[in-house]
Amino acid sequence: MLDRGMFLSAVTTKRPDLPLLVFLPGMDGSDLSLRQQSHGLSQNFDVRCFCIPQDDKTDWPDLVVQLIELVHAEKLSRPNQTTYLCGESFGACLALKTVSHAPQLFERLILINPASSFHRQVWSPLGAIAVKWLPGQTYQLAAVGLLPFLISFSRVSEDNRRALLCAMQAVTSETAAWRIELLNTFKIDPTALTRFQGPTLLVASSADRLLPSVSEINRLSRLLPNTQTLTLANGSHACLLETDTQLNQLLDQVRFIPEAVA
Repeated sequence: MLDRGMFLSAVTTKRPDLPLLVFLPGMDGSDLSLRQQSHGLSQNFDVRCFCIPQDDKTDWPDLVVQLIELVHAEKLSRPNQTTYLCGESFGACLALKTVSHAPQLFERLILINPASSFHRQVWSPLGAIAVKWLPGQTYQLAAVGLLPFLISFSRVSEDNRRALLCAMQAVTSETAAWRIELLNTFKIDPTALTRFQGPTLLVASSADRLLPSVSEINRLSRLLPNTQTLTLANGSHACLLETDTQLNQLLDQVRFIPEAVA
């Protein structure tokens, strides 16, 4: 049964005549990353964000099922439109799980700084344990300490820095530990990935201080059949919050927008 706690938030003005872009957010589960991007994306896409409640602890299979149900319902009003799936960090892992399970549901895939390498980091097993046992105030301070690993302060406005911190602190320590554990246990069947034949764009920030995103997109490019890669010079992990990063322009640059729209 569909969990009504999850929903597709309309990030841009509803335009069923445009391609549908479904965005899967990072660990915070909010549409924060799209606030910087919504104006540009609205030129070519009808954008939805798969919002996950701050206290939600759903596992990978159920997240996939709920996302598929929501996208199926959204596609009923636009049977002939192209559907994009775009995942950032944690959301990129969910995107990989989803296209492996339902490759026919989407025509194009975009992965941005995918966290699919998280479980291969030597420090990753400690993450969930540390977060789970941090007392409330210490947990809030830990979020502040994580900011330099997520963003380059010179590239992100003060408003966006503040909003990111608020989004991180809004997620409970128990939920953060749960989602870290999901990343620790993340696995994907390489043969299942080959079922998705649509064009895939893999985006990585060269200055990602949290994860080795450049090497990860190169690895994924060998698993997905129809890929191109794009590296953002000096970009941080949360690159969509950066003032000079415009996703719509990047998609146009690599010809990833349907010609009928572009």
